[in-house]
Amino acid sequence: MTSRDEMPDVTVPDVTVPDVTVPDVTVRWLGHASVVLDLTLAGEQPGVARRVRLLTDPLLRRHAGLLRRRGGAPRREDWCDADAVLVSHLHHDHAELGSLELLGATPVVAPPSNAHWLTRHGVPAVAVPEGSWWHVPGTGVRVRPVTAVHGHRPMPHRPNAAVGFLVVGPGVRVWFAGDTAPFPQMAELPALAGGPIDLALVPVGGWGPRLSGGHMDPVQAAEAVAAVRAAAAVPVHWGTLHAPVSRRLPPGWMDAAGPAFAAAVARRAPGCALHVLEPGDQVRLRVR
Repeated sequence: MTSRDEMPDVTVPDVTVPDVTVPDVTVRWLGHASVVLDLTLAGEQPGVARRVRLLTDPLLRRHAGLLRRRGGAPRREDWCDADAVLVSHLHHDHAELGSLELLGATPVVAPPSNAHWLTRHGVPAVAVPEGSWWHVPGTGVRVRPVTAVHGHRPMPHRPNAAVGFLVVGPGVRVWFAGDTAPFPQMAELPALAGGPIDLALVPVGGWGPRLSGGHMDPVQAAEAVAAVRAAAAVPVHWGTLHAPVSRRLPPGWMDAAGPAFAAAVARRAPGCALHVLEPGDQVRLRVR
């Protein structure tokens, strides 16, 4: 594994890409709740489109505290050059300070109490209250923290605010659920976003075979996708991390949640285009 001090230089690609007739979103799942969203939108110059890159809950190093990652750390070229970072809450598997340090001056959007804590720890955080919109600098993309129900494991040493995020750009709408239990107001998210949800990034598991409160199992996650009427969905928060004692747990538990979610979506949201990715894989989605 390459340490932070040994991280090789990477040539950052130009942020402009060939012109497209409709917006699209490229989703790369880095594992757990870490997702790279590349939104390709119409640019200011004719014949050129603008790429806006967002990164969710970045876990960019091999492990998160005591939790072990199956496989290697994400490749730097897969996540570098983000325009903004979205941190849903401060549990160590979602707000790992060593990973946030790797992102340099990239603005990190979080609820106010979490943002203030991150700022005190050297992270360039932006405090955005739930229900407010924040514009990604220099782009036409807006981000709004929205409800997440995730208060079952309060931390004594970090704030415990938890949110999901709506990401809205010209012609594209994405919901990143963060960590959450089901809640009735999920059905209101398309109205908050100003139209249909094009992509839902929903948690379907955890780092053990049993989920604590404040999470969704695969069936509940499929019901959430149906509630927001998402055109496409990618399951996250599964198959990546495990506790050191996982050798004593049932074999195959890390691989179960993704396929179980696929089966549940087929029953509960048959019109949703489902993409079950392996860590590091990506998919390009044309927006309807």
